[in-house]
This record gives sequence, C-alpha cells and structure tokens, in this order.
Amino acid sequence: MAQPILSTAGVIKSFDGLVAVNDITYEVFPGQTSGIMGPNGAGKSTFFNLLTGYYRPQKGRVIYQGRDITHMHSHERVILGIARTFQLVSVFDSMTVLENMMLARVRYGRDYSSKLRFFFKNVHHRELEEECLQALDVLGIAEKAKIKTSDMSYGEKRELEIALALSLQPQVLLLDEPFAGLSLVDIAHISKVINRIKGQFAIVIIEHKISKLMDLVDTLCVINEGRLICQGDPQQVICDPEVSACYWGKEEMKCY
Repeated sequence: MAQPILSTAGVIKSFDGLVAVNDITYEVFPGQTSGIMGPNGAGKSTFFNLLTGYYRPQKGRVIYQGRDITHMHSHERVILGIARTFQLVSVFDSMTVLENMMLARVRYGRDYSSKLRFFFKNVHHRELEEECLQALDVLGIAEKAKIKTSDMSYGEKRELEIALALSLQPQVLLLDEPFAGLSLVDIAHISKVINRIKGQFAIVIIEHKISKLMDLVDTLCVINEGRLICQGDPQQVICDPEVSACYWGKEEMKCY
C-alpha cells in the first residue's frame, strides 16, 4: 500500500486564543493532485503555512516521506523537496526573469554545496541557466527570460512564480490560490500548465472556488472554521451536506 509523501497528524494552530487550524489530519500521496477549499478565513493558508514551515503547530505533527519535519524551518523543507507559491505574487521586480529563477535555484537548490563558489564556475552557471529556461518553457514564458519582472503583467508574474517553484524540482508543489487576481485567459493558461505537470509529483492546490478545482484535482478536502469537514472524491465532497451548507449562496452546487 502506498505511503503518503506529505501528511499531518492532528495539527493545531491558534493566534491570540483564536483557533485557525483545529486538529487536522491530512495526507497527499506521490503523484496525486489534491485540492483544499473553503470560504475566506477558513484556515486554508494557515494550514499551508504549517505544511511548509512558516508556522509551527502548538500540537500535532507534519510528516514528509516518513520523516517528522514539524520543527524544521521552511528553507530546510524546500531543500528536501517541498516548494510553494503564495496568494500574493512574490518576485523581485528589480531583476530579470532569468535572474529571479537562478537566484531561487542557488538559494534553495539541493545540488550546490557551495553557493558562493558556484557562481565562479562558468560550466555550472550555464547548466543552471539551461535548467531555469526549461522551467520557464513549461509555463510558456521562456522568451521573456531577459526582461525585468517590473515590465510583466500580474498574470505573467504569477506564471514566473510557478516556474520558480518548478525549477526547484519539487517532490511536493503547493499552490496557494494560483488563480487569485488573474483574468480568465490567465486562469485557463495556468490550468493547462497544472494539467500538463500532473502526476510528475504531488500537487496541493488551495482555492475557495469549487469550479476552479474540479477538473484539476484527484481528491478534494474542505476546511471550514479551522476544521477539515470533508475529504475524498471531488464530486462526492461537493455533494456532502456539510459542504453544501458551508457554501450555500456562495457558489452553485452541481451534484450528479
């Protein structure tokens, strides 16, 4: 029986007495694409921050490939193979697209023992540049490698952020509302990219709109008021009475 690549066991996180994540046990398997949805303020991003090491739980554990990483820092988890994006695009506008990519690889790459000495080895520099260009090509923005990110649209910056995460060669890719603030054209493009890379590694996607997830994920989880209220087959999850009550009036439910 397959073992989960990333999981939590009863994690709890509160802020000033307010419980944001309440006893969540969760798992995602190698090659699986998992969706996490819930209303705004449900605790989705806090849970992501527990998975990626930006927060530590007051109780419970985070397990990666059978290893307890609960107290491991976020940058250490990246090196192990857990990469993420953020709700708000996070790139350096003063740098070119390719410079952003190369900086991320040198900072977090698992294959460079000496970050400073690396930049003085031209052959390694060319290898890294080629790997970064390949990641940009997956997103269809390789031709923008030499432009400043300040000259890119918001949708293009979102694509760059996903390319940054892909360049780290993750075993688990976590996407925090990848469609937030995007046009319908940009959403369609990123959905195609996600479908193209599905199965290569585990993907976890946060989204609060069901329609954005249904055609992308193999399994779906719903968080509401800090609790994981339902998980399983996407169609069965959206037809669950507690999920319907949670979303009533916010999005049309289609149960078959």
